[in-house]
Amino acid sequence: MKALSLLLFVTFSLIANAQVKTLEPNQSPGRGTVEDFSWMVGYWSGPGLGGDCEEVWMPAVDGHMIGTFRFWENGKLIFSEFMNLIQEGESVSMKLKHFGADLTGWEEKEEWTTFELIELGNQKAWLNGMTIERKGDQLIFQVNISDEGAPQIETFTYSKKAL
Repeated sequence: MKALSLLLFVTFSLIANAQVKTLEPNQSPGRGTVEDFSWMVGYWSGPGLGGDCEEVWMPAVDGHMIGTFRFWENGKLIFSEFMNLIQEGESVSMKLKHFGADLTGWEEKEEWTTFELIELGNQKAWLNGMTIERKGDQLIFQVNISDEGAPQIETFTYSKKAL
């Protein structure tokens, strides 16, 4: 299961899609600030990957907006992520690391899974291989992933919850 999940989340497809955009070779990242993502702050939960998912996003501090993610199936934790929206010059990148249920890191110590900003809209952000959109009390992530080379869009539709 770990190998399949790792393959799903680390091997991101480079095929453009109408809902999920990709940076073209030599294309500069889009302009924006971490504060432009303030509409993501909160506790969110919903289905995904055949199980249950949760994300928590904290307000920006010093050019960083920290988030956590966890996925469980049948009441059992499968993996979690530590996410960081980071100000990089005039742009923003999301950098994340995956961890197994035993906290074993999937990426090497000095490596991250990175999504660079392409474009910002009104409560919507297109990153390289990921689209994030808020619609009222829903937060929708669309991620272009690859399962053994076959690209697909995985959609996570979260509802805002109280802590």
